[in-house]
Amino acid sequence: MNNVGNKVLLTATGIAALAAVASCGLGASVEEKSNGHVKAVSYDTGKQGKANPDARLPSWVPDDARSVTELIRTTGSERILRYQPGLSGLPALCKPGKAEAKAPTLTADWWPAGEHKRMDKDCGGWHVAVEADGVFAYQTETVANADK
Repeated sequence: MNNVGNKVLLTATGIAALAAVASCGLGASVEEKSNGHVKAVSYDTGKQGKANPDARLPSWVPDDARSVTELIRTTGSERILRYQPGLSGLPALCKPGKAEAKAPTLTADWWPAGEHKRMDKDCGGWHVAVEADGVFAYQTETVANADK
């Protein structure tokens, strides 16, 4: 093969490799934008969770809550939460509220299907349900929740 043939072959190979790498990056970028980032956190107690400034466990979660697990959308405000209640129960801040019609887009093996429909309390903008197997809470994705 002559020099011109080698240059053409190398150029074609380089373009194909660049296209493959670029398409991988594009796919990841599109997926990231449509699904967002999700951070999973868990704590032994509510008090430990509140001490983590990066996760910002809601202040209404009792300090004596146990086995706290939360999924947080880091590119928005949607969150789902589960914990085992301690002796203190829900704080006075929690009032009767309507179930959320919109299901969370976040999913976890510990989050029961249709749980958002059973939430009958409002705790500072969180939809909450106290079930036999734990306390479940959901904060919807809204601009108003961005700082909570």
